Amino acid sequence: MTVDLSRAKWFKSSHSSGGQDCVEVAFLERGVVGVRDSKNPTGPALIFTPGQWDTFTSSVSAGEFNRPS
Repeated sequence: MTVDLSRAKWFKSSHSSGGQDCVEVAFLERGVVGVRDSKNPTGPALIFTPGQWDTFTSSVSAGEFNRPS
């Protein structure tokens, strides 16, 4: 999927420590969501469809990506 990111408004989570080691998110046209590394703002971005983003954020909230203890 090709998405124009030139007008994207990127933001960091309010839970971010304020440093450079963060991911940034942009809500784009048609519900598409962009995710990028804040240390490399001109680098590549991941693009999620609305359904993919909902599945990803639900999985994170459910702890599915937590490291095993």
